[in-house]
Amino acid sequence: MKNAIIYVSVILLFSACTNSSKTIATEIVPKKAVDTVIANEPTIEDYVVGEQWEYTWKTTSEEKILGEGIDIKEVVVYKKGLGFLYGIDTIQITNPSSQKSATPNKDWPLEVGKKWRYESEEPNGVGDRMTIKQEAEVISYGDVTVKSGTFKAFKIVYTGTVRNHKYSKTGAPSNDVWWYAPALKSYIKHTQDNGDVSTYSYVNELIRYSNPK
Repeated sequence: MKNAIIYVSVILLFSACTNSSKTIATEIVPKKAVDTVIANEPTIEDYVVGEQWEYTWKTTSEEKILGEGIDIKEVVVYKKGLGFLYGIDTIQITNPSSQKSATPNKDWPLEVGKKWRYESEEPNGVGDRMTIKQEAEVISYGDVTVKSGTFKAFKIVYTGTVRNHKYSKTGAPSNDVWWYAPALKSYIKHTQDNGDVSTYSYVNELIRYSNPK
């Protein structure tokens, strides 16, 4: 179950903002190539109080379920602004220009073919020190069907290592795939494995999205 907590915490990191942008995130801008689009990072103005994303997640190992459950992310009023409420924890929603990193989780704007290095030194949900080192690439953009419906989404593949300093002196292989839907300002699916899905597999998928607007 500790593994489930560790990897669910990785989801929270995915919403971190890194590069600035002046165009709202939900705008998909056609480029010269007809089949190429770009998407910018969401800003505070793009969110609505009461907006919700509900996900189901499951972690398995050798066909045994290690953990499963439902996570809900909701936009709430927080510290004279807005925040994402995750259960009992709230994370401030900031505009893109407020956070910058040379090794971001997502290198905005997104477009097919873009590559970057992602590194993070952050504690997980139970306070363990985590080190993440991965190479990221936007592989494709198109229709993706999940339990909540079909959406246009970018497929982003991350390959590298994740280390929990409490349990390991070296990083363990970690392959992550995220499908990010600009229209929903969030990911709609996330899978993770260690190179052998029979020994470890994590799947997180959007089952409901609501916007009171």
